[in-house]
Order: sequence, then C-alpha cells, then structure tokens
Amino acid sequence: MRTLVTLFAAVTSLLLAGCGYNDLQRQDEGIKAAWSEVLNQYQRRADLVPNLVNTVKGYAAQEQAVLTEVTNARANVGAIKATPELINDPVAFQKFIQAQNQLQGALSRLLLVAENYPNLKSDALFRDLQSQLEGTENRIAVARNRYIKTVQEFNTTVRQFPTNLTAMLFKMDVKPNFTVADEGAVSAPPKVDFGKQPGAPTVPPPAPKSGALPAMERLAALSLRSASNAP
Repeated sequence: MRTLVTLFAAVTSLLLAGCGYNDLQRQDEGIKAAWSEVLNQYQRRADLVPNLVNTVKGYAAQEQAVLTEVTNARANVGAIKATPELINDPVAFQKFIQAQNQLQGALSRLLLVAENYPNLKSDALFRDLQSQLEGTENRIAVARNRYIKTVQEFNTTVRQFPTNLTAMLFKMDVKPNFTVADEGAVSAPPKVDFGKQPGAPTVPPPAPKSGALPAMERLAALSLRSASNAP
C-alpha cells in the first residue's frame, strides 16, 4: 500500500508539472510579490503629500484649487482598500489605478504651479520633499514595469495550450495589467490665475527658462515611457 501511495504521488507530481501547474503557481506568486512592491511605492508617495501640501500652502495659499485637488486625490486613493485581491478584480484594479493617476496628475500640477514661486522653490524643506517625490516616482516606474512583465508572463501561460486547461481547472484567470489609456491626463498643465492673490496685479505666469522642465513634467514623462512598455 505504501508503495502504491508513493507511486501515485510521483505520477501526480509529473502530471501537474507537465500540465504547467507548477509554472502557474510560481508565476502567480511572482505577481503577488511585484504587486506588493507597487503598493509600497504608492503608499510612500501618499505619505509625502500632507507635508508637501502644507509647505506649498505656506508660500502659495491662494492656489487653493490646486491644493484642494491634491488633498482630494489623496483621499480618493486612501478610500480604496489596497489589497492583494485587487489583481484578481479587473474593475477594482482599474478604479485603483485611475485614482493613483489622478493623484499623480494633481501633484504634477501642484509642482508646476510651485515653479512660479521663487521663495517656495528655495525653501529647504520643499526641495527635500520634491527630491523624495522624484525618487518615489522613479521607484513606482520600476515597480510597475516589474509587475507588467510578471503579469505578461502569467497571462501568456494561462492562454497557452495545454496550460490553459490547467488554468481553467484551477480557476486561474488572466490578471489585469497597466494600460496607457489614462496616462495622458497626468501631464495636463494647470490653469494658474495669479489675479486671486490679494493686492497683486493680474499678470500671466512667467514662462519657464529655456531648456528647463518642471520637476513633475520630467516625472510624468518617465511614467509615460514606462507605461508605454505595457502589453
């Protein structure tokens, strides 16, 4: 009896390996790890928002619309429960990503407005927060690329024969992935009205120096390049 059990276990293991079950499990774990890193970096960005908003408010409180947009965008992100199960629900996944894109766009517009306040740009705390935000955006791009590649590998395995039969048997569906559909909104420029500033004449915002790009425009460009690698 013991010999039969051992033989059955060996045959079962060979069958599972041959039908791609082990590959599916390995790739699924890789997706979970990659997604956890994406969430970690998104949380890192959200944690920077309150200090950044308060610092900008100290120099440009009249830009209430932009400040409120960033605060609301962060609140929308926080209202969505970021769990590993998101990657198994395409609708919830897209809702979460759209909220993150809105936050990125709001931060881009906030820092673009900040370019028009020399005193703010020279503030040590603001420069430090800006540097941290740039580093975080780079980490987000790297984490997203890793997730994109792991999902692409898993989805290919799920669709291929005969592993598609194994995926159907164990109810392992394709995972949602990042798209470039909403990325264009990230770099949309803000509308700046300096006439709202008390006691200040209504003047157009100064043009940026030749060859200089605002910080978040560079970040938006990085994100667009990374997202363009999505399948």
